[in-house]
Amino acid sequence: MTNPQHAKTYPSTADLADAYETCRLLTRREARNFYFAFLTLPAQRRRAIYVAYAFCRYCDDSVDEAGTTEEKLAGIARLRLMLAETYDGRATEPVFIGLADVANRYQIPQEYFEEVLNGVESDLIKTRYSDFDELRTYCYQVASVVGLICIHIFGYQCGEMARRHAIDLGLAMQLTNICRDVREDWELGRIYLPQDEMRRYGVTEEDLAAGAVTDSFAELLQYQINRARGYFASGRLLLPYLPRSSRACPAALGSIYGGVLNRIERSGYDVFGERIGLSNGAKLALMAKAWLLGPWLK
Repeated sequence: MTNPQHAKTYPSTADLADAYETCRLLTRREARNFYFAFLTLPAQRRRAIYVAYAFCRYCDDSVDEAGTTEEKLAGIARLRLMLAETYDGRATEPVFIGLADVANRYQIPQEYFEEVLNGVESDLIKTRYSDFDELRTYCYQVASVVGLICIHIFGYQCGEMARRHAIDLGLAMQLTNICRDVREDWELGRIYLPQDEMRRYGVTEEDLAAGAVTDSFAELLQYQINRARGYFASGRLLLPYLPRSSRACPAALGSIYGGVLNRIERSGYDVFGERIGLSNGAKLALMAKAWLLGPWLK
């Protein structure tokens, strides 16, 4: 006999529609770069991407909001439980109701979402990265697996090759965030720039605390930018493995994040002052270009 406490629940049409709308509104409110790129997708895939973003947003907020480390770890544990319930067919909260439908519809492995939780949990227990190998593991968890989730929604062929390039695109985007958010991360007690590379270029934690844009810091950041661009080059090779209707989204994301790297260079590597980013107009222009050209990019 089925244990009633573990019986699957099936949301009504109205509840499912509400779940998708909740995720769309959250994405529109919170996503600075992603929302514009998501607009290029066909409607059904777009609403699925909103759900994936909403889950990731929940994870990020669980570690960035006020509270003790113990409280935040407990919050992540609750999210793990809710994720397990989602895959068991027992989701009750709107974002997770939407996630259950998307995961089933696009056959997304549960382990991908678990990796996202592993990544945000590491932000509570790890604030420094000794070298790039350590950092790459973190970037895989919080960004590359998001790329893997996305290609399930996009549709893809040539499995292993497509997954490799999706992983690299996510890595490139996270490295861009790391370059842009040095000050914000420092204020949260975190440094994502690899410690061995900081030593190699003669950049100290005191330099970061002072917001000192020294020649050494500029060289260190340029090294990170060059690395990110290498991964973007690999990420662009993902496009031919996707349906034409899905190509504009990753093409737009690559252009928007690549534009952030350009802005960092033009700022003289001053990532300590006003947050560097693209205007909405610039994002829309890049989105339009990707929408027109993305299906034909290879």
